[in-house]
Amino acid sequence: MSASSKRRRATSPSSSVSGGGDLDDSSSTPGSGRKRRRISNVSPVDTIAVCHELFNAVRDHKDAQGRQLCEVFQRVPKRRNQPDYYEAVSQPIDMTKILYKLKSEDYNDVEQLTADFQLMFNNAKSFYKSDTEEYQAACKLWEVYLQTRNEFVQPGDGDEDDEDGDDMMDNPGMSNEDETPTGNLKELFEQLLEALVSHADPSGRLVSELFQKLPSKVHYPDYYAIIKEPIDLRTIAQRIQIGYYKSVNAMAKDIDLMAKNAKTYNEPGSQVFKDANTIKKVFIQRKTELEHAEPTKSSLRIRNRRSGQGDQLSGVSVALHYGSESEDDPVLSGSVCYDEGESEAESQSSSMEMSNPIFQLYEAVRGARNNQGQVFSEPFQQLPSRREYPDYYQQIKQPIALQQIRAKMKNCEYENVEQMEADLTLMFENAKRYNMPNSSIYKRAFRLQQILQAKKRTLVRRDDEEGDSILSSDAGSIKRKSHKKNVKKNRMKTLYAAVIEAREAVTNRRLCDLFMVKPSKKDYPDYYKVILEPMDLKTIEHSIHTERYVSEDALMEDMRLMFRNARHYNEEGSQVYNDADILEKILKEKRKEMGPFPEEEDLVSPKLKLRKIGVSPKKSKYLTPLQQRLNELYDAVRNFTDRRGRRLSTIFLRLPSRSELPDYYATIKRPIDMERLRSHMASGRYQDVEAMVEEFSLMFNNACIYNEPESLIYRDALVLHRVLLGTRKQQEGGEDSGPPNVGHLVRELIRNLFVSVMGHQDEEGRCYSDSLAEIPAVDPAAPERPPLNFDVIRVNVERGHYRRLDLFQEHMFEVLEKGRRLHRTDSEIFEDAVELQQFFIKIRDELCKNGEILQSSSLIYTSKHLHSDVEQEKREKIPKEIEEDRLKAEEEKQENKEGVKAEDLQGESGQSDPESERVYTQECSFENITYHVGDFVYVEPSEVNLKPHIVCIERLWEDKAGGKWLYGCWFYRPSETFHLATRKFLEKEVFKSDYYNKVSLGKVLGKCVVLCVKDYFKMQPEGYRAEDVYICESRYAARNKSFKKVKIMAVPVSSVKLVPREVPLPVVRVASMFAKPDYDKLTISYAGSGSAIDKEREDVPIEMSGADPGCQHYEQLHYNKMWFKVGDCVYIQSHGLSKPRVARLEKLWVQNGTTFFFGPIFIHPEETEHEPTKMFYKREVFLSQLEETLPITCVTGKCMVSSFKDYLSCRPTEVSEEDVLLCESRYIDTEKQMKKFKGLKRFSYSSKVVEDEIYYFRKLIVPQKEASPLLDKKINELEVKLADIEDGDDDLEDMDDDDEAPQTPSMPQMQTPLANDMDTLPYTPQSTPKVKGMSKKEGAKRKINMSGYILFSSEMRAVIKARHPDFSFGELSRLVGTEWRNLEATKKADYEERAAKIVDQQERDRPPQKQASPRAGTMAAGMNGMAGSPTQGNFMQQPGMFSPGPHAPPPYPGQGSPSHLQPTTPMFVAPPPKTQRVLHSEAYLKYIEGLNSESTSVSKWDQTLKAQRRDAHMTKEQESRLPAHWLKSKGAHTTMADALWRLRNLMLRDSLNICQGYNL
Repeated sequence: MSASSKRRRATSPSSSVSGGGDLDDSSSTPGSGRKRRRISNVSPVDTIAVCHELFNAVRDHKDAQGRQLCEVFQRVPKRRNQPDYYEAVSQPIDMTKILYKLKSEDYNDVEQLTADFQLMFNNAKSFYKSDTEEYQAACKLWEVYLQTRNEFVQPGDGDEDDEDGDDMMDNPGMSNEDETPTGNLKELFEQLLEALVSHADPSGRLVSELFQKLPSKVHYPDYYAIIKEPIDLRTIAQRIQIGYYKSVNAMAKDIDLMAKNAKTYNEPGSQVFKDANTIKKVFIQRKTELEHAEPTKSSLRIRNRRSGQGDQLSGVSVALHYGSESEDDPVLSGSVCYDEGESEAESQSSSMEMSNPIFQLYEAVRGARNNQGQVFSEPFQQLPSRREYPDYYQQIKQPIALQQIRAKMKNCEYENVEQMEADLTLMFENAKRYNMPNSSIYKRAFRLQQILQAKKRTLVRRDDEEGDSILSSDAGSIKRKSHKKNVKKNRMKTLYAAVIEAREAVTNRRLCDLFMVKPSKKDYPDYYKVILEPMDLKTIEHSIHTERYVSEDALMEDMRLMFRNARHYNEEGSQVYNDADILEKILKEKRKEMGPFPEEEDLVSPKLKLRKIGVSPKKSKYLTPLQQRLNELYDAVRNFTDRRGRRLSTIFLRLPSRSELPDYYATIKRPIDMERLRSHMASGRYQDVEAMVEEFSLMFNNACIYNEPESLIYRDALVLHRVLLGTRKQQEGGEDSGPPNVGHLVRELIRNLFVSVMGHQDEEGRCYSDSLAEIPAVDPAAPERPPLNFDVIRVNVERGHYRRLDLFQEHMFEVLEKGRRLHRTDSEIFEDAVELQQFFIKIRDELCKNGEILQSSSLIYTSKHLHSDVEQEKREKIPKEIEEDRLKAEEEKQENKEGVKAEDLQGESGQSDPESERVYTQECSFENITYHVGDFVYVEPSEVNLKPHIVCIERLWEDKAGGKWLYGCWFYRPSETFHLATRKFLEKEVFKSDYYNKVSLGKVLGKCVVLCVKDYFKMQPEGYRAEDVYICESRYAARNKSFKKVKIMAVPVSSVKLVPREVPLPVVRVASMFAKPDYDKLTISYAGSGSAIDKEREDVPIEMSGADPGCQHYEQLHYNKMWFKVGDCVYIQSHGLSKPRVARLEKLWVQNGTTFFFGPIFIHPEETEHEPTKMFYKREVFLSQLEETLPITCVTGKCMVSSFKDYLSCRPTEVSEEDVLLCESRYIDTEKQMKKFKGLKRFSYSSKVVEDEIYYFRKLIVPQKEASPLLDKKINELEVKLADIEDGDDDLEDMDDDDEAPQTPSMPQMQTPLANDMDTLPYTPQSTPKVKGMSKKEGAKRKINMSGYILFSSEMRAVIKARHPDFSFGELSRLVGTEWRNLEATKKADYEERAAKIVDQQERDRPPQKQASPRAGTMAAGMNGMAGSPTQGNFMQQPGMFSPGPHAPPPYPGQGSPSHLQPTTPMFVAPPPKTQRVLHSEAYLKYIEGLNSESTSVSKWDQTLKAQRRDAHMTKEQESRLPAHWLKSKGAHTTMADALWRLRNLMLRDSLNICQGYNL
């Protein structure tokens, strides 16, 4: 089956939906004359559907503990494991075989299925005993089967209906009072149809939704090839209206046909398949209810009531007939009712508040019901119990329920509808956050949110209509709203059609075929584990038709989700992956072609628009935490001011006009301003803070791209960007949202694994690891190896020395394999070692989830490998052990012979009583104490200071002399055995020894009891003290000094009575009484240095084709205490850089004793060329085009470079987080661009290379971007460069105290274009100070600094002013500058020539007495260089000005018009025109007096220009003579001298351009 068909059959819209059938059906023609009475009036059912339902009932039945009873019947026992089953059962059958027969439709009727189930259950009963779980499960499931079958299959199912159907006389449940039963039948049909259409599942989903309309022939052409008689509920409704059905059975046949079509086209187990069965079941149940609900006869009143109901219900048929696409969900039309606990007074008061929109919104949510009358808000009435759900209050910080909302509403705490909506939304978001997406409460919350939004839209729509009726006399707003709604829906349909109609160019294949429906859960079960939010085009189409999308962005989000799911699940390069990319590109292009959606303000009335403009997103007191953080970010950027109080965000509030700056929109592809950000924030477009930060960054980046790096707006963009990131960092509160500590997690995993293995116990509570404590630390076969046992491993685990799971596994397996190697196969240690190793593998796989959590080479070794190794070891050792046993038996036999001879000699000498003189008995009294065989007694110790021996009496006798004796087995205490000091024992534990002897009863000190492990913890001997009760679980062999677990304690039966303990004893193990050795000495080889243990590695040479002679290439190599392998990333020495570069080792070789490597170089963001507003991930690097061969000596450390996908999901376990770098882009130096690539190169290794272990996060991390490293550096540079201008502004503003300088006509044209919000911050450069008494006319004559730009401005400003009379001065200046910049070069040259002629004419017209001395021959035409044309060297950037672009007039130094079009820049200012000014100027008098014929200047001015503040030293007297009166204050400078020096530098550099003219 192709992938296409698999996806098609997944959730295709059921066959239910068909299109029309033929209305003239011969099977329903009345009056055929032949009738056959049915035994029952129940309609025939689909056999296959009934069989599936019966099978599902048996399969899904669970017992009280929630366990499925059918588990034991899924598969018959294997013949190899249970051969006796096949002796008792001749015809084995199981659930799997029955399911296979069901899918292949082998069952022709229900009886065949019943026979198979009966056979399966009888087989179980015949093989299993009556008290077993299998037998009882068979009995219970057979009862369930019979009960379910009786519900579906009723008497008469086997009879066929006749062709023309039954009339009303054949139906005893129907009334035959009326002469024409058509009205009653139509009423009945309507009720049956209403039951089908309105039936919903527990989650509120309409089951009939996909059955109401046939699938599209365009989207599902194969449906009509498979289904020969399509039919849907709409067709059935049409047939009801035209009176097509003459009996209920005729309608039942169409229902059966519809369900059968659905189950034929869709796979068993799919949702549509289940819905088809549900519809049939609902139809049968409703039909039965109607047949038995009405009496045989009905009065006229009842009939009238019925007919009224029939008229009402006919709306269902009408809706289906016309295919209504109403957006009203059945839940949305749910009735509003009061809680049962609400009193009548409250009901009345509530009804009085029905006109209140707040109350209406609350009631719409609280009273919403579905058509079955279920109240959706029931789980939301009260908060969950803190006792039952304590974690709810840990996750939910603001719990709220309808009870609290109602109390606040009664207390009049809600001032508007928005506050009520905020609380209800908070309640639903809490529910969705705490509950799983597939839970019932989550779905109810989602549905109630839809109800809330629908009711809110209704209230807003009504409020707008009322507002329009007041503000406007026409009803145009309603039409506009309807028009907007249609425009939105049509745009969505256009976007959907673009995706549907897309085809492949060559094959003409529809690209959307694989996206129409979701994949089948049966064929692709892992899809729904990987994809948490599946989406398909059919769901999107349905959402468009039902108008569930609030905006066009919601549709785009679902489309993007669908394509993202396809790329996530399918491999890169696959057909589905490529189709997703192509379709997403087509969708984006189509939306771009359609243009942006009209804004809300464009569609409402002007007066309403004015009313809504003042609404601020901050006005509501009830904001979500996300809204609060967004507002805080927005306000921080908007309200930031510099040290002069200037608001930097003013220029960013609105974009420049497209007509004024068309090149701005040609340069900037995604223009955005703060007003648009504000509207996005108000409309709830941002799902998180990062989305808003990205758009802010885009805005600042646009400013940096368009404006010059030396401009003020460029600096403002950088400063605001830094403010934005700083505010976001403050909001995070310094929380570390980075990835978890992988090293700690791996150590914790190893610790848990070790604890689980060491604590593994058998069914009697004995730890398997206790017996392995005897394994020696030093291996006798390899004494040179470091000592290793469980205690050494424990120390390493506790100290956190294991960083790799494979190394820990090697050490554990080495100890276990050592235990197996040093002991016999039948020993307890051998068996325990195998059990522990098996358990280790099991727990390891569980903790690592078979590589889903931790990917390690240790997972390669599985239980199969262990089983193979153990079997091989047994095959090698068992023959040797058999030979050892034979030799040992011969030795014991020889010793026994010698012992018998010794006893015979001893008997002959008369030293012991002969056997014949003993009188044996089962019990014996001595000193008023009776002893029985099987009793345990204390015997006097053989040495002083020892505890009494414990002996089990096996024989009692009395000798000839009357002495009473016992013979028994000695039980040793732990102190009486030879064992390792590391072995642990149970409290009160003793060991059955191999030592037997006889003792006189006179040496018996008292009685005690020794119990086996099985009885000790649960039972206690009656009449004995606790200190006289011991436990035994092992025997001790003195010859071998070994312990072995006792399976059956072979001792005589004791007469002691055992009674249950009130409380079972805990299993407590204690350490040996011997001194514990210093295991720190044993661990010195692994943990002596206190560092992590490294895995053993070796150099791995490889053969390289075409390698130079004398070069040995390596796959893994050790150098300078570090191991390197191909594919590793390392830090390399990088001189002159703040961070070391990173290189990847792609080749590794040794030549002439020197190690080299070759590979690409990764660079850091500060090494790339980018705008300072660009943001980067933390520790992000870029793959450069450099590939170098370097010696290994330049390596300074190791690191890890991960792709973006790996960085989010996993980490290597041996690399610290600081050394894990992220790379998702390649930096192309020639293009100065960063381009993303698919992924980093991966390497495969040989088996000898030790690969990195990878830990995968349970939840993907979300890395945040941070500011560029160039941001602060660039801001500091601009602050230094612009400080002179700003300080000069402060000083120049204070120079004239008496009055302001005249704003000459030439000055306004100097300003660059201003944003409309910047008009409040005007700045005009000052010219020569005004001379008192000089008239304006004289001042005008004095202005000779004419330029081409000034001339053009004087002509164009009037024209622009006439076009835009409402524009401000700054806006006009901006338009003048734009026109000048767009002017052709030839016309600019004409203006320059005209300006030069005007200057010459002014020079000629000037009075002779106002000319300067002839010797001042260096005078130029310019006044002071500040009011000249916008050419090279005479423009000073003004704070607050908008610099529109790289060619904006006036340009920056070095970016103006060609030099041949400019007049020569003046070196000195022109002399003052008035004689009075000359007489009062000491500087001018000194200048005149100092001139002579030998020098053209008074002083050595070139040296004066080169003077610096640090070279000039003045006394206090000299400082006192400085012209401090020029400035009001020293400002931000330390001394007045510093301020004057700054003024002097400012004048030289920016006013006179001397520094630039002489390259100083």
